[in-house]
Formats: sequence, structure tokens, C-alpha cells
Amino acid sequence: QVQLVESGGGLVQPGGSLRLSCAASQSIFSMRTMGWYRQAPGKQRELVAEITSGGRTNYAGSVKGRFTISRDCVKNTVYLQMNSLKLEDTAIYFCYADRLMRTYWGQGTQVTVSS
Repeated sequence: QVQLVESGGGLVQPGGSLRLSCAASQSIFSMRTMGWYRQAPGKQRELVAEITSGGRTNYAGSVKGRFTISRDCVKNTVYLQMNSLKLEDTAIYFCYADRLMRTYWGQGTQVTVSS
């Protein structure tokens, strides 16, 4: 079993920045992939960014160049640095981890971009 605890969400103005954190209860080296999805009201959940155990990253086209996913293997934590935030980035952001053919989810953290 893997527990994921997110933090760092909040309210920010357009053009601002936030950093989300996802702390895992087990070594992130044991995760095949970790990353972030988001779900806006009335929309389907969509992949935002992911990082593989080998360190390869992948981003949704809508966030490429603005968001950066990274990890701290000592703290077993994955981060999502979000810059140049837009109104359309407003959503609940969920951390996930794939391990041994199972997917684990965090509880979600709200990000609201508003003037």
C-alpha cells in the first residue's frame, strides 16, 4: 500500500506561481511512474505531468514550458512547479503513483487561479 499526501495548493492571481508537493509513504524509486492529474469542474481528469523511475518527464501540451515536475528521492517527494498560471489551470490536482501494476492516488489539492 502506498499513501500519497499532497500539499501546496491555494489561490493565486493569473501569472503567479505555486509549487505542489506529493509525499509518498514508500521509496519513490519503487514507483514506475509518478505524476499529477487535474480535474476542473465539469471536465474529465487529465494528465498534467509525469516522471518515470528513470527520470524521464512528460507534460501535457497546455502546461509545457510553464510547469516543471521534479523529485527528491531522499524525501520521497515529487513536486510540480507551476509558473505563469492561467485561469484555465484552476482545478483539483491529484498526485498519483504507479507501482507493481497498481495505481495509487492522493486526496487532491485545490488550485484556484483568479484575479
